[in-house]
Amino acid sequence: MNSEFEQPSGAEQPAPTANEELAPRKPSRPAEVPEKFWDAEGGAIRVDALLRSYLELERKLGRSLPQPEGPDDKEARERLLAALGRPSRPEEYEITPKSDLVAPDPELNARLHAAGFTQAQVQLVYDLAAERLLPMVERLSDEVETARQLERLVSHFGGPDRWREVAREIKTWAEAHLEPEVFQALSTSYQGVLTLHRMMRGSEPALLGRTEDAGRRLDEQTLDRMVRDPRYWRDRDLSFVARVTEGFKSLYGD
Repeated sequence: MNSEFEQPSGAEQPAPTANEELAPRKPSRPAEVPEKFWDAEGGAIRVDALLRSYLELERKLGRSLPQPEGPDDKEARERLLAALGRPSRPEEYEITPKSDLVAPDPELNARLHAAGFTQAQVQLVYDLAAERLLPMVERLSDEVETARQLERLVSHFGGPDRWREVAREIKTWAEAHLEPEVFQALSTSYQGVLTLHRMMRGSEPALLGRTEDAGRRLDEQTLDRMVRDPRYWRDRDLSFVARVTEGFKSLYGD
């Protein structure tokens, strides 16, 4: 016979008591916490193990990268810079320029070395110079050259007012007689503008552009405009006067 303290085989287990239901469960180890730093029994981080590990890491780093104790601790500073990647001498920097215009400069390298720049940092300086400074220098150079060419044109044509007048004449003539790309190519240099001016004045009527305009007959309106052109009545340009003369012959005969 079963005792009053024994449970029959297959009998249901007693339900948990209220105290057991209210008892907090032990937290499980977070995924980011290594197992060696987790106290499974207590369900908490092992702070003592974590602190020992940190102190050991700090000690190892202190041996590999000695920190200077003061501004006069040059030896420790040199060891630290060498560990970070700075060569012992400026001449040992290995620079790979991105442009022939940005060649390694010994004086600059010496200053970068004194400032503690590593190999990678010095290479970055040269890379940035090629990427950012060169385009700026080229733009400034183009602007200076354009100003110089413009100054020569103003001088050649006798001053700003005369140059503005000639520039308008050239532009009007080129738009009527030349392809846009030809005008664009010639108008960007001193010699090109002089070539346009000579072409406009008739000394090279068939050099470039729409050559059919050179031999077309002049109508009365065009001839009248040419007679009022300063090149005819003031400058007495021989080639221009010859064109006007031919125009009169074409319209009215000898």
